Amino acid sequence: MTSPDWPGFLELAVAQAGYVTTADAAALGFSPELLIHHVGAGRLERIRRGIYRVVHLPADDDEDLVVIWLWSQRRGVFSHRTALALHQLSDLLPAQVDLTLPAQDARRRLRVPEGVHLHHTEVADEDRVWIGHVPVTSALRTLQDCAALPLSPDLLAQALREAEQRGLARRADLDRIAAGSSP
Repeated sequence: MTSPDWPGFLELAVAQAGYVTTADAAALGFSPELLIHHVGAGRLERIRRGIYRVVHLPADDDEDLVVIWLWSQRRGVFSHRTALALHQLSDLLPAQVDLTLPAQDARRRLRVPEGVHLHHTEVADEDRVWIGHVPVTSALRTLQDCAALPLSPDLLAQALREAEQRGLARRADLDRIAAGSSP
């Protein structure tokens, strides 16, 4: 058995807003019993099944999203209304978190965290960006996804204007989204 790599554990936790999974810990030489020991010693906090937080690391703005992303086994990408808010393309404050998982995951029986709405479709690598510690659909993909939702026309128009002003998408693509067809 390998000895636990506490520096590697902390490095990974910092990269993930203070969070690690049991799989991460195992790869770094931490047994489940050792994780429980660190919880008892006050160094770790168990957040949910299989996810722990290093207590002394500062809180991060996107840490709730990191926990959801880790719950998805790093397969999810934040999308739709959540991505619209993360890209700061409108004034929308989503009531739930939109997470897109690969289409094949639709067959899996998952205990979905409260407040999370799952979508199942493929998201190409070129349609993914990182905002903070989490993967998010690109601005263009986000606008396409939101155009297919029952989203207020005013919010969609605001998001399209903001994307154009910030140069996040080509005018022709934005016009197609506004007209109701995909780029």
